[in-house]
Amino acid sequence: MASRTKLGEHFYPASPRLNQQYGNRDAEKAIYDASTTSEHLPGHEDGFDIAFLPTRTTPARDCPFKVRPWLLLPPALLLLLLYANLTRYNGEAHQPLPSQDSDYFDAGAPFAPYKTQKLWASYSPYYSVHEYQLPPQDCRLTQVNILQRHGARYPTLGKSALIAQALLRLQAAESYTDAQFEFIQKRLASLRRIPKAVLSSTPVPSSSIVVNAICTILSKTSESGRKSFVQYSGLADENNIPYVRASGSDRVIQSALKWIEGFSTGSGGTLNPPLALVIPEAEGYNNTLEDKSCPNAEHFDTPMQTWQDVYAQPIADRFNSIAQGIPENLTSEDAQSLITLCALETVAKEEYSQFCDLFTHSEFKDFEYALDLDKFYFTGYGSELGPVQGVGYVNELLARLTDQPVQDRTQTNRTLDSNPETFPLGRGIYVDLSHDNLMVAVFSAMGLFNNNEHMKGGMLDPARRDDSRDWVISRIVPFSGRMVVERMECDLRQAGQRTMGHGDPRSRIERNRRGQNGEDTVYVRVLVNDAVQNLEFCEGVDRDGLCPLRSFIRSQAYARENGRGDWERCFQ
Repeated sequence: MASRTKLGEHFYPASPRLNQQYGNRDAEKAIYDASTTSEHLPGHEDGFDIAFLPTRTTPARDCPFKVRPWLLLPPALLLLLLYANLTRYNGEAHQPLPSQDSDYFDAGAPFAPYKTQKLWASYSPYYSVHEYQLPPQDCRLTQVNILQRHGARYPTLGKSALIAQALLRLQAAESYTDAQFEFIQKRLASLRRIPKAVLSSTPVPSSSIVVNAICTILSKTSESGRKSFVQYSGLADENNIPYVRASGSDRVIQSALKWIEGFSTGSGGTLNPPLALVIPEAEGYNNTLEDKSCPNAEHFDTPMQTWQDVYAQPIADRFNSIAQGIPENLTSEDAQSLITLCALETVAKEEYSQFCDLFTHSEFKDFEYALDLDKFYFTGYGSELGPVQGVGYVNELLARLTDQPVQDRTQTNRTLDSNPETFPLGRGIYVDLSHDNLMVAVFSAMGLFNNNEHMKGGMLDPARRDDSRDWVISRIVPFSGRMVVERMECDLRQAGQRTMGHGDPRSRIERNRRGQNGEDTVYVRVLVNDAVQNLEFCEGVDRDGLCPLRSFIRSQAYARENGRGDWERCFQ
C-alpha cells in the first residue's frame, strides 16, 4: 500500500449504546483472550461460539438426556429470551430508526410526509435507509470511495411536455365534483396560452409549466459533504485532501461544488478540496460517470408502460369522473405524470404540493414500482446492455482499492486514468458526482440489490407489484443518493487495549483468526444511503458486512473481464 499521512492513527471512539448492547470490557477481554489461544473447546474448532461467553464448560456425555434448568421456564419467557439473544447478535438491524437528523442519520425532507416522500423513487429527497454504523472497533479505515448522485435537476423536456399535457386536459373541465381539484383552475391560467403546442407533442420550455424552478435541494448535497468530514476526517489533512470528480452536466458540477462546500464547512475551513476534474459528456468522449457510452443500449420501457396501464388507468378514470365537461379524457400516462408533478413541485418549492393530496398512499406505492421497473429495465439487471455501462467505474474503484493502475477496456478514459494528476492513487477520500442511471448500472455490475430470484427468475413482474423485492429505487438512487465503499484494516491485537464494543463478536474473532494465519487483514464494506450492504456474492463476508479485499476483487469478475463480451455488443 502507498504511504498515507496519519491514516494509521485513526481509530473510532466507542459507542456507549453499543457497549451496553454487547457487554463490558471484561467480556471483550475474555473474547480477545479466547481468540488468541491455539486450543478450542470440543466441537468448536473454528473458535466462533467462544465469543458468546467468557467461559464455557463441555456438556456431560454420561447421560443421554439431562434436564436443563432453563427448560423449566415458562414458554413465553423462553421466547422473550430467544428474541433478545437474536437481536443482540444481529447488531443494529432490529434497532428502530432515529426520528431526527444527526451526523449519522438523515430522516428525509421536513417539508413532506416521510412515508410519502419515500415512495417517489428517483424523485425522493435523500434519506438514510439505515443509521450509519461506525466500523468495528478492531478496524481502522484507510480509504473511502463515494459515488453520489446530483442533488438538483429540471424535469426533462419530455416529462415537462407530458406534465403540461395532463394539466391542460384537467384544467379544461367546466367544474369538479371534488373540492380538492378546484385549485387547478387558478394555478394553470398561464397554460391556456399553449394548449396547441403541447397537445400536438411540440416540445414546450419547462419555464412555461408550473414546475419552472430547478429542484434546489442542493442543501442535501452540502450536508453530505459536511457529514463526510465528520465520519471520515481521519482520512484527510492538508497533505491528503479528498479527490473530487464530476460528470459534465451543470447540475452534477453544482452538486460537486456543494459537496466541497459542506466538507470545508465541516473542517472549519481548514480543508478546502478543489473540484479536481470535470469529465465532459460530449459524444464520443469516454466517461465513467455517465451512461451514454453504449450506442446499442435501448431504453426498454414496455414493462413500465404495462404496469402504468394496470395501476394508473383507474386513477385516470377517477379523475375523468371528477372533472365535469372535460373535452378530452386523461390517460394512464397523464395520471402518472401528475404524480411526477407532485414529487417535483414539492422538491422544487420545498413545500408539500397540492397535487399530492389527489393521490392515495397505495397509488404512491404503485407509482414507485413504475419507476422501479423503468430503472430495472434501462440500466439495471433487466437490460442486456445495462450493467456493462457501469463496468468502467467498477474497474476504477478496484484500482483505487488496490492502489494499482486501472485495468479496463470499456468506457474508461485511458488518457485521464493513466495520468496521476487526473487519476491519483493513494488518497484517503475519493468523491465522484454522477447520475442515477449510471449508478444503477454500477450497482448492477457489482451485484448489489439482486435478491429478486423469487420473482420471475429474478426479473421484476410488470403485471404485479411485489413488496418483498430488493429493488426499490428510492432506497438506491434518491436525489443525492450515494454509495460509499470503505476500505479498512482489521487487527484485534492492535485494538486490544482500546475500548471496544461495536460489531459482531464472532466476526471479530474470525477476522483475528485470519490475521493471525496471515490470510486477510484488509477488508471492504459497502454502504448505500448509509445502509451496510449484504455482500453475499463475496466469499468470506461476515456479519458486520466486511469482506476480505481479495475476495471482493474476485467477486467483481464481470467488471475485471470487461463485461464478458457485453461491451463489444454495444457497438456491433
